[in-house]
Amino acid sequence: MSERMRHGASIGQPLTRRDGPAKVTGAARYSADFKPDGMLHAVMAVSTIARGRVTHLDVAAAKAHPGVVEVMTPQNAPALAKSPDEKDNPFTFRLDLLQNAGVRYANQPIAVVIAETLEAATEGAALLNPGYEAETPGVELGGGEVFTPDSVGAGSPTQEGSGDVAAGLAAADTRLDVTYETAAQYHNALEPHTSVAAWDGDRLTLQTPTQALWIAKGRIAELFGIPPENIHIVSHYLGGGFGSKGFLAAPQILGIMAAKLVGRPVKLVTRREQMFGPVGHRAATRQTLKLGAKADGGLTALDHHTLTLTSRHDEFVEACGLIARHLYAADAIATTHAVSRADIGTPLFMRAPGEAPGSVAVESALDELALKLDMDPLDLRLRNYAEVEPITHRPFSSKALRECYAQGAERFGWAKRPKQPRQMRDETGLLVGWGMGTATYPAGMMQGEARATIRADGTALVETAAQDMGQGAWTVLAQIAADGLGLGLDAVDLRIGESDLPNGGLAGGSTGTATSGSAVHAATQAALAELETLAVNDRASPLYGAGNAGTVAEGGRLARRDDPTRAESFSDILARAGKASVEAKGTGAGEPASRKAYAMHAHGAVYAEVKVDPDFGQIRVTRLVGAFAAGRIVNPRLVRSQYYGGMIWGVSLALHEHAVLDTRSGRVMNGNLAEYHVPVNADVPSLEAILVEEHDPHVNPLGIKGVGEIGITGTAGAIANAVWHATGVRVRDFPITLDKLLG
Repeated sequence: MSERMRHGASIGQPLTRRDGPAKVTGAARYSADFKPDGMLHAVMAVSTIARGRVTHLDVAAAKAHPGVVEVMTPQNAPALAKSPDEKDNPFTFRLDLLQNAGVRYANQPIAVVIAETLEAATEGAALLNPGYEAETPGVELGGGEVFTPDSVGAGSPTQEGSGDVAAGLAAADTRLDVTYETAAQYHNALEPHTSVAAWDGDRLTLQTPTQALWIAKGRIAELFGIPPENIHIVSHYLGGGFGSKGFLAAPQILGIMAAKLVGRPVKLVTRREQMFGPVGHRAATRQTLKLGAKADGGLTALDHHTLTLTSRHDEFVEACGLIARHLYAADAIATTHAVSRADIGTPLFMRAPGEAPGSVAVESALDELALKLDMDPLDLRLRNYAEVEPITHRPFSSKALRECYAQGAERFGWAKRPKQPRQMRDETGLLVGWGMGTATYPAGMMQGEARATIRADGTALVETAAQDMGQGAWTVLAQIAADGLGLGLDAVDLRIGESDLPNGGLAGGSTGTATSGSAVHAATQAALAELETLAVNDRASPLYGAGNAGTVAEGGRLARRDDPTRAESFSDILARAGKASVEAKGTGAGEPASRKAYAMHAHGAVYAEVKVDPDFGQIRVTRLVGAFAAGRIVNPRLVRSQYYGGMIWGVSLALHEHAVLDTRSGRVMNGNLAEYHVPVNADVPSLEAILVEEHDPHVNPLGIKGVGEIGITGTAGAIANAVWHATGVRVRDFPITLDKLLG
């Protein structure tokens, strides 16, 4: 069937969220809002040591408390069909599910109290009074066993490069050798990890927030030894995920186990302070960069080495070197990673994993090099940005980075920036600084499926097990479906967020819309093909015999491509065929040949203004301007929202987020939102996101690239560079706090 999509009726329109009214009126039900009949409440008891074993739990005291029904411990936890420590692929992470008395990190679950009320379960957990046989923990970066991992991030090579870095450094007129450190950051989405689990024999119904319904279904099936089709997961709304809900965490599985133990539905909601340990985090990093450049600014060498932490019992490696592999066209590039083991919960994917902290170091180093070369930082980037991917030498499938640099600089007023620091003050005497950073993120794509049904009343139902964690899937997938079918948005019913639907892939890695959106598009085209077949083979239809010419769908009608006056409504075609509907499935996946031939990325540039109190070192980000090129924009309103969210997180990375670990106990000392600082309204500057036009015919049939993560890359580095420009102090230990400016 010929391509009949006419982009523009819905795609490209800045529509408000379809789910917005439900969210603001409270009609949208998140996982913890569900309360099946007979439901009990469960509360985890967690370890207060980071290494050792539990020697005592006062189970009797907890069970004697009014309202407590049961206490789940390693002695009575339901048997699992597969060990949660068994790893058969890099994306199966070990889970602590009460299989023994061992403690591997602070805040590890050690028991679950199940009660008639949340209060009773909470009080019962406090009565367990655990005793420990504690060992001395190690949580410092570089303090434990240091090794070279087999892979980093999502299976990328540990070491990768091109050319002779040593020769490149030797040939340089100017060299830079600097080290940057970034602190551990812990997942604190608005909605904590939750499960509301109900068993019916060997069938499970589960309300839980997940970024990957089918991955979650498969993991549960393995652990409990039941067929995947016996599991129905509902995840209509997520209050943020950012990577932490890409794979089920221990608290979610423990809720399922608790329900199995007591034979009644059970709700388990992770407490805020329990987020610091069992649900993943971004590990601390130490990054060393060696740069060499000729007098004209051309990079002769870029050496990026990362040391980061992983847990003692599992492995996830923050892949900071990825960003240096494709961004700047140095004559020689080397990127390497080393890992230090520690008694911490296993790190995990967190918004722009690798690229976020990696960009802080690379963009800061570029600015330091520009100062030594007496060049404008923007000019240095323009001199070196890669026209083709430096290591693979693949051309970028579409690239508008030069335009991002230009549009952002013009809007920000970059041309007025003095080269030297401490040259600008505002009317109150605050130091003013301007900085910039390059933004980039891979335009990845996974495989997804969707089903489209055209109904006799002229409406359509589109279904895929995609997830909306706030990025706007409820809206953009409906827009894609409406354009694919030639219908108005109101004529399209969308069903997502349930595991019995076709696999919509993973809402992660900035791949969600590209993957599930491409699947939806393919399904709509396949459904129209079914409808077209009915019409062109029906002698009573004005479309009879139009198979070679093809048809166009618009306004609930099919029309001949070569003669639009010959048309017929969906309803009439189906009525005459005696059918209530036609349906078809479609698949969305990256095209292997294109992905082998081209390097696929979204690009951008971020410009930051900060104001710093010269006496007290207090920093305020007062202005951020980002210009981003990310292929076809399905909904500009929602895309800007994603850019803003990423840029705000960049503020957090640069100035706020810092988990403080006690090296004696291994505990996170600021494990709450009072002391674990994230930006609040007063910290959020004037934000502007420029949508740079970009058309990419290779990335996927819709030309869509992800936008969820690119906003954080470049932003933190831009802020760090602006702080230097304001104060003349170069801070290489993030976040930048006032003591580091005054010290």
